[in-house]
Amino acid sequence: MTAVAGPGGGRGTLYGIQYLRAVAALAVVFFHAAERSGHAFAIGAAGVDVFFVISGFIMWVIAERRPVTPGRFLKERMRRIVPVYWLATGVMVAGALAGLFPNLVLTAGHVAASLFFVPARSPSSGEIWPVLVQGWTLNYEMFFYAAFAACLFLPARLRLGVIAAAFGLLVAVGLAVSSDSPLLATYTRPIILEFVAGMLIGRLWLAGRVPGRAVALALVGLGLAGFAAIGILRLPFDEWTCGPLACLLVYGTAALETRGGVARLKVPALLGDASYSIYLWHTFAISVVAKLGAMAGAPPSLVLVGSAAAGIAAGLCAWHFVERPLLRGWVGNPRPASASASPRRSAGRPS
Repeated sequence: MTAVAGPGGGRGTLYGIQYLRAVAALAVVFFHAAERSGHAFAIGAAGVDVFFVISGFIMWVIAERRPVTPGRFLKERMRRIVPVYWLATGVMVAGALAGLFPNLVLTAGHVAASLFFVPARSPSSGEIWPVLVQGWTLNYEMFFYAAFAACLFLPARLRLGVIAAAFGLLVAVGLAVSSDSPLLATYTRPIILEFVAGMLIGRLWLAGRVPGRAVALALVGLGLAGFAAIGILRLPFDEWTCGPLACLLVYGTAALETRGGVARLKVPALLGDASYSIYLWHTFAISVVAKLGAMAGAPPSLVLVGSAAAGIAAGLCAWHFVERPLLRGWVGNPRPASASASPRRSAGRPS
């Protein structure tokens, strides 16, 4: 659960942010389910943009309200992200060795790069993907965490400006230089600016610089309408279009948290808690159901709904039986204190 200190200094659960995490995770699930069933829901990949903005927001708020050393920050992030990801990657490797994934080509170098969040080209496709393809977003998350931890050595007043300047410079390099290097191609993409935008929203939120409820609702509505227009009209999109829309959603939702709060809804809150597990595990279930549906000659619409439901169920099971017990064992609390990574184009296809 996203529990952080609010503008007034008290701690509380940001249910609105939880619901955004749930929406982002479900968008990616339906994106992949649509791909496997012959439908089109490309805009679902933009759930990644929402996750990245949320990540910047939560990291900033937590660090400001609960000062932490760089080492402790990285340790907490590693505990939150790494074990479940390594387990999911291990399942992929075991499945490939058992012949369950005939198109997956394994090399020791690529597996090692995947486990340690180093961008590398997949021997299966040539794309900059890890063994568990959707894990490409975690390469960005871990890069952001490393940069954020480094900024914790600085005075608080300098942190946002320094990381914004550093990420802005990386993007400028990417725009000016064309390179086949996986590291350069990954960490100079404009998508990294979404973390900075989330941090800025966190700073504004903690300072109480948020609009009233009516404007906040309008911001959320505009963000949703923008994503809907892209999806319905099948317009091209990338981080330059989806990043600002994600910012509208997060800023508007954060403002609603301040202007009267957001009520707790059990199911959306649960999906928000489980969003990381849903993101990591949903493709396994979708692949199985899609293959069974094709073998049975099921209607594409039924395959879409069935595979999406299976993906969500798989994620919830992983949350209940794997992720939550791990978190309990480490922190004595089954509810994570911060937002985690998540998903984007295709089975994680960066564009």
